[in-house]
Amino acid sequence: MIPDVKLNGKSVREMGWIRENIDFPTPQSQTNTIVVPGRNSPIRYTEALGRVSYQPRSFTIVLSMLGTRKQYDQKVSELVNQYAGKLIKVIRSEEPDVYALGTVEFAPVYDPLLRKGTITLECTDGDSYFYHVKESEVVISGSGTVTLQNDFMPVVPVVITTGETAFSWRIGEDTYEKSVSAGTWEFPEME
Repeated sequence: MIPDVKLNGKSVREMGWIRENIDFPTPQSQTNTIVVPGRNSPIRYTEALGRVSYQPRSFTIVLSMLGTRKQYDQKVSELVNQYAGKLIKVIRSEEPDVYALGTVEFAPVYDPLLRKGTITLECTDGDSYFYHVKESEVVISGSGTVTLQNDFMPVVPVVITTGETAFSWRIGEDTYEKSVSAGTWEFPEME
């Protein structure tokens, strides 16, 4: 399989580019501390909201093509005009079920001796988490039990009910109960 990248669902290979390199490092945690005089250890705010927060994800993608300078300039122009500075979904062929989200900037370079052009896509403000391409959806008729697994960013599920519904759920050791009428509901406690 030839490695590929999709930008907002469009394959760069189909646009005439070859993916040479891609670097998606792990996002760094936000570590904030305050040193208090007279205290032996700093006050750490890394988990101030109950979980670790992360800095924006940075990533780079290097694409190349062989051809004349005119062909290269045309392909660069198409790519830059379509995606530069815009929020895009980036899907790697190795993990087609998840995407990264961020804005990209471009750095084109052409070597006339090799007749080879490269362009580096760089994102410095990407969301920390990957997202699933397909949203999870669970439908229940009557009563039942559902276990919601979350492997990336914490989310608050949207619950749609067609009639009077009683909910009870557990997160860790905490138990919650709620009764709602027909409608669309979000329960922040479910995060």
